[in-house]
Amino acid sequence: MLFDLRLTTPNFRLNIPIIATVIVMKQKVDIENWIRKEHYNFFKQFEEPYYGVNVNVDVTVAYKFVKDNGISFFLYTMYQSLAASQIIESFKYRIEGNDVFIYDRIDASSTIPRANGTFGFGEWPFHPLFEDFARDANKEIERVQSNNLLERKALNNVIRFSSLPWVNFTSLSHARMFSFMDSCPKVSFGKMTEHHGKRTMPVSVHVNHALIDGIHVGQYIDCYQELLNKGF
Repeated sequence: MLFDLRLTTPNFRLNIPIIATVIVMKQKVDIENWIRKEHYNFFKQFEEPYYGVNVNVDVTVAYKFVKDNGISFFLYTMYQSLAASQIIESFKYRIEGNDVFIYDRIDASSTIPRANGTFGFGEWPFHPLFEDFARDANKEIERVQSNNLLERKALNNVIRFSSLPWVNFTSLSHARMFSFMDSCPKVSFGKMTEHHGKRTMPVSVHVNHALIDGIHVGQYIDCYQELLNKGF
């Protein structure tokens, strides 16, 4: 099944099909003939190869859309973030041992708050249809909120999401275990604020520089903004 997200931004045009598969597939990258060979070999040596940016995205249209359709703002913003990662190819690369793989689908791994003030980790797949995505997400949220465990699956084809809806942050850092080789992007959402009828939300994007450069982060953010405004 092919799901084609077609979008046009002022700076680039992307017509990349999304493959919606039950089994996640990956393909090994030929590093010796990869255009990013030199950049990969340089940045993979760093003790801290991650860098991050923080931007305010316009969620005026997105907020009206979710209210009109009675859907979760959090799940909608995550869904469109994941949809952008299916389009921007560099967000599908992962380092595994001494190899680099490109995945055909990127799923969600997210912190989930509990009523007792703690949180858990949950994982669920990306689906081209929001209804399917939200169905699996709500099942996982219910499962995580029903216990007090702190468990996280060892998955590579994910974006690690977190949400700080209490904080209109202007920067953000992450706890890191440097002995663990990680290459999954990390996306965090902050507090939505309104000013003169315009709603904005801070979004932090942290990525591994061995795989993703600034131009790719810029493409991802532009793509994400357009998808937020697009709806379904």
